Amino acid sequence: MSGAASPLAAPIVELRDIVKRFGSVEALSGVTMEVRQGEVLGLLGDNGAGKSTLVKTLAGVHDPDAGEIRVRGRKVSPWNPLAAREAGIETVFQDRALAPQHSIVTNIFMGREITNRWGLIRVSRQVAEANRLMREIGFTSKVFNPESIVGHLSGGERQGVAIARALYNRADVIVLDEPTTALSLTETQKVFRFVQAVRDSGRTVVFIGHNIYHVWDIADRFFVIDRGRTAFQGAKAAFRGADHLIEMMHQLAETGRADLGSLDPEKLAPSA
Repeated sequence: MSGAASPLAAPIVELRDIVKRFGSVEALSGVTMEVRQGEVLGLLGDNGAGKSTLVKTLAGVHDPDAGEIRVRGRKVSPWNPLAAREAGIETVFQDRALAPQHSIVTNIFMGREITNRWGLIRVSRQVAEANRLMREIGFTSKVFNPESIVGHLSGGERQGVAIARALYNRADVIVLDEPTTALSLTETQKVFRFVQAVRDSGRTVVFIGHNIYHVWDIADRFFVIDRGRTAFQGAKAAFRGADHLIEMMHQLAETGRADLGSLDPEKLAPSA
């Protein structure tokens, strides 16, 4: 896809040998993952594979029990939501954390309002900035403007508002947790356009999904987790198509192993 990052692009964030335990349960067992500049990374795994724990670790909700997190080559510790935000990582969880009774502009700036020296909100400045963000991610409909109520938007458009808010927060990496769940084909395509616009601006998207066809359509590279461990990973070109990726995930579910010999070895990630 146009605008995809080079396989050799330097990672923005590296998770190295990450271990996370909850009591006697080890949810992540030595997971190593890179998030590179200007790519859409598809994060896949079956229910209970460890995707949610991995996402929450990336977002700073969980501090690893072992391993290290590096941002642009520098180890960051402790790792928490503030450290993740300072690293330029913003996460849009499934509920999107939007206030549907309020306007688009209010949702984008909620908690981070633009104010003057007296603490008064600069309304016109916020509207202008919301307009810019909406154009940046491809909000082309003339039906909506920054004053439109979020509750009147479709599911895909609400996802766009959440992405715009992440961009306002100066995100270099936007993590989208199941962004196309329960969306129609048309709404899914809207989300894809938003994601492509973010990637084309040089930023990075980590796209988590259950629908492998959806993830296949938008991702440049794939990372598959299984039972808390790195299962396999590789650039899109390493696979023959979405059905090949699905076949490998079926193998993983049934046997605990996937046939890496079926992948193009020149397109695999070095650690795969």
